[in-house]
Amino acid sequence: MATEIAPKTMTGEEMIALSKKHTLFEWTAQSKVDPIPVARAKGIYFWTPEGKRFIDFNSQLMCVNIGHGDERVIRAIQEQAAVLAYANPFMATEPRARLGARLAEITPGDIDVFFFTNGGAEANENAIKLARMTTGRHKILARYRSYHGATAGSITLTGDPRRWAAEPGIPGVVHVLDPYHGIARGWDSAEESLAMLDEVIQLEGPQTIAAFILETVTGTNGVLVPPDGYMQGVRELCTKHGILMICDEVMAGFGRTGEWFAVDHWNVVPDIITMAKGLTAAYVQLGAVGMRRTIADQFKDKVFYGGLTYNSHPLACAAALAAIKVYEDDKLIENARAMGAIMAELMAGLARRHPSVGAARSIGLFGLVELVRDRARKVPLAPFNGTSEEMAALGRFFREEGLYTFVRWNTFFTNPPLCITEAQLRDAFAIIDRALEVTDRAVQ
Repeated sequence: MATEIAPKTMTGEEMIALSKKHTLFEWTAQSKVDPIPVARAKGIYFWTPEGKRFIDFNSQLMCVNIGHGDERVIRAIQEQAAVLAYANPFMATEPRARLGARLAEITPGDIDVFFFTNGGAEANENAIKLARMTTGRHKILARYRSYHGATAGSITLTGDPRRWAAEPGIPGVVHVLDPYHGIARGWDSAEESLAMLDEVIQLEGPQTIAAFILETVTGTNGVLVPPDGYMQGVRELCTKHGILMICDEVMAGFGRTGEWFAVDHWNVVPDIITMAKGLTAAYVQLGAVGMRRTIADQFKDKVFYGGLTYNSHPLACAAALAAIKVYEDDKLIENARAMGAIMAELMAGLARRHPSVGAARSIGLFGLVELVRDRARKVPLAPFNGTSEEMAALGRFFREEGLYTFVRWNTFFTNPPLCITEAQLRDAFAIIDRALEVTDRAVQ
């Protein structure tokens, strides 16, 4: 009788070596790749094969909102796999049916029809398809300080430098300025920014513009919380000109800001809302486009040209239903609000103690710190779309001390899972407090 031998668990070095040999890593020159090997994760933590523990202070890619390893979601995936692992998207399944109805209960206003996708970029692709088919118009407005995904259409919508390598991209996308102009120039008022937007609409021809897509709270380009009145003003301008308002809530949705969706803070109902990430807390890939009934009704007798093999995947829909129940049962949105208030105090404390902190902002558990080398003149510690020795040293310190978060340009992020406790939050900020001694030495 043959004896089965369990495969040997890889070391961290083996994981890295084999991954670098046979796979490409994202958004980087392959010679610069230096990944953290991950063996397991639970709650707000993950571990290397050798047992080093990291605080996941970015919820991986701002997506593991409920925390790692939740048995309720894992069990839902297992049970669904045992019953029906896959059905093609032309068919109806119970998870798909239940998830659509459940999302209709928690999304803003009268949004109650959903098209399920494989992720956020694909959700944004389909949102602009819907807008163009519904309005008969071609142009899409998008903002410069934005990221909407890396597929062909969504990368063109993206305003930040990740767009450049993919240009010219799809036609018809017009970028506009944000209320925020960088740490040196600061913020426009809502009135100033809306006046600029209205001018662009007039210059482009409102009758040619299908939609304006915007991250409700901008994510990787700065955790930019819009000034009061801005979202309401965008809604009014879009309504006035027959332009569809598309809110990209891929990163900001599902409790991240302390509400189900960030747009709820301003009591604004977009025409279309896109989501992913927190929808399943990244346990299985899933995105969705939510729309008002009037938009869905356009396709009663007209073909909607969209769909891929894995749309409405039963495992993903089951995971989303379970994740939504976790948000509710564990009161994670309420916890995001409560812990978000504490995090705001901790960030303000960093600004008081550390001269390299030029700005610290957050909403709920969605936060970012901007670092400067000259606080009076607001000189960033790294250039736009670049890095510096000091920012690289900060990243190394975080890694050595077991704190994982994004360090990008002159910023770092504070986006922990929504299940974090006050004690865990303070542990993370204690590491950050020590780390900023490194960047303080660069202040002139």
